[in-house]
Parts: sequence; structure tokens; C-alpha cells
Amino acid sequence: MAEHTPWLEQTWRWFGPSDPIPLQHIRQAGATGVVTALHHILNGAVWPVEEIRKRKAEIERAGLCWSVVESVPVHEDIKQSTGNAAGYLVNYGQSLRNLAMCGVRVVCYNFMPLLDWTRTQTAWLLPDGAEALRFDAVDAAIFDLHILQRQDAEKDHSPEIHRHAAKRFEQISAAQKEELMRTILLGLPGTVDNMTLDEFREKLRPYADIDSARLRENHAAFLRHVVPIAEDCGVALCIHPDDPPFPIFGLPRIVGTADDLASILAAIDSPANGITFCTGSLGAHPANDLPVMFRRFGSRVHFLHLRNVRREADGSFFEAGHLEGSTDMAAVMEAIIEELDARAARGDRKPLPMRPDHGHRMLGDLQHSFYAGYSAIGRLRGLAELRGLERGLRHNLGARP
Repeated sequence: MAEHTPWLEQTWRWFGPSDPIPLQHIRQAGATGVVTALHHILNGAVWPVEEIRKRKAEIERAGLCWSVVESVPVHEDIKQSTGNAAGYLVNYGQSLRNLAMCGVRVVCYNFMPLLDWTRTQTAWLLPDGAEALRFDAVDAAIFDLHILQRQDAEKDHSPEIHRHAAKRFEQISAAQKEELMRTILLGLPGTVDNMTLDEFREKLRPYADIDSARLRENHAAFLRHVVPIAEDCGVALCIHPDDPPFPIFGLPRIVGTADDLASILAAIDSPANGITFCTGSLGAHPANDLPVMFRRFGSRVHFLHLRNVRREADGSFFEAGHLEGSTDMAAVMEAIIEELDARAARGDRKPLPMRPDHGHRMLGDLQHSFYAGYSAIGRLRGLAELRGLERGLRHNLGARP
């Protein structure tokens, strides 16, 4: 294996000046790149060049680079193909042009309706005393059936889950019900987009007429507009899988399986139309074989989220250690190294950005507040483990950094 074979670029998600983890600490963690976004810009508005340059300069003063945008949010009007969708598409394209003008050319985005990644607990206690994010199928059913009281919700839960949810709902306190509701409706880290229950009900109504087929059509329309712009300005778009990778609360999900990814890539067959390969989101679906999927789609992967979940029989899962969950991370890393070797053989020696994700809240971080899933030490541990895994596998293959 040639010494010039590219390695993974180690990056870290940073939520800007309001993030309790400073850039200096990110550099100390061993990362060389930052993954961030302009969270203070309203969803749907154009990202101004001056704001992009300001954020980029702040990162570079710390000795780091702005590797990936995560993310330029897609407005709900675009997802629903209604309202001012056309105007928001124009704005999205201009934001891509402005990012490219500033030298930031990898843009992660998602197409999840209303809710981004969804959990029922953000501080689930692990046996070692650390805290993890958790999606509990029974708690999700409690919210859907007994708190949200969505029409026809019972059709989306098995009879067994339905029974367990009814029993648990009677046992938990009002405060626990309130906490469950707030956790599910939690806004994205770095934003103040938390919804009330009534707001969620109101925003849910338009999706009564939008099934997965319609949402795929709307996503294809989005791609038809933005991919040519991305091609023209040298931007690599990479869609993030749905999290969890199955429908929830009546909302369709279209980015959860190998068939979904194949459909998206085929909709606009362009290198600019790519994937964020998230081993946590995809790993929560028991039908997904992640090493096989990466080998199939690796040439169109522009960004990696390497994390692990432990699946449970009823559809629940929790964030496990990066090397400890249901996904064989070593097998995934082998597939990634094969792809990097193949790219090098084609003359593409750019590093592939990777970041750890959803680390446990542990050790001294238990005494501090962080955005849910984004404490410092848990991600530091994950980054170190992933770095060691890549180095060890490459050592066995005869490569040197």
C-alpha cells in the first residue's frame, strides 16, 4: 500500500461561539478539522459571505480548518413542496455559492420532516455511571398514543408495545411525562427551535397528506435544483440518514436503508449528490449490513459519522461506545480503508472527513452542561478509539501515516 494513500481527516462538531467546548480543546483532542454551521442564521435565509468568512477565520485562528458544514438546513416548505419553496430553493443555492466562494465545499444536510434526530432520553444511565442518549420504543409510543394523542397512532405500534406503553404511562409521574415530551421535541443543538406540543401538532398536520413516495418526489425536486449549482461551484452535498431510520409519529422517513440510498443517488447521478455515512443512524436499522453498504456506496460518501448503537429486540436502541455496539466498527473501517485506497489509485488523495458522534457524558463532564450528545470527554474517547482503529488496521496492511 502506497505511503501517499489518504487517511481519514479527524474532525469535531462545534456549535460556534456558544459551544461550551472551545476550539483550543478541540485541537487538543487531536482533531484537525471542525464541523459547524451558522446556527444564528434563520432557516431558509441566505448565509452571507461575511458571516461565513467570520466563522472560518475564527476556526483558522485556532489552528484548525472548517472541513464540513453541518448543516445548511432545508426549510419545511421545500420538504412539503408548498408555500415559498421556490424562494427557499433559490436561497439554498446562493448559500452553496457563498460557501464555495469562501473555500468550504462539503455540505451535510438532512431531509427529515419536522424532527431531526429523535431520542426519548438524553441522560440514560449506563452500568458504569456514564450517561447516553436512548430511543425507547415504549416511551416513544407513550408520547405518540397518550401525550400527542395522534389520530390512528395505534396502527404504528405493535400490540405488545401498545400494552407496555399503556401500563408504563399509568406508572410514571407527571414530571416524567413532561420530561419525555420536552426531550422528543428538543430542538437541534446550537439552536432554540424547541417546539411546544401544540406547535408540533400544528406542524404535523400537513404531513397527513405526505407519504414516503411524495417526500421522495419533493427531495428529488430539491436535488434537481441544488445539485447543478453544487457541481458548478465544486460543492459536495451529502445527505445524512434519518435518525431513527424508520417512520415516527406519522412522519415519513426516506433515508434509512440501502434501497433508500440507491434511490437518492440514482435520482441525480452526480458526484455532487452524495452521502453522509452515519454508522449510528444506519446501524439502528437491523436490516442494514453496514460494511456491505459502504462498499456499495463508498465512492459517493463525502463525510463520515462514526458512532455505534446497541439495538434491542423491540426497536429500542442506545448510544454505545464507539467500538462496542451492534455494528462491527472494525469491519466498517476496513471497508473505508479499501475505498480510500481505491480513490488514491484513481488519483484522488483528499482525506475523507470523519467525526465521532454522540459521546457518553462521563467523568468530569458529569458536572457540566453540554448540548445533548455533545460532551467533551465521551467524544474525545471515541475519536481516540477510532484513530487507533484506523492506525492498527493500516499497520496490519503495511501502511504508515
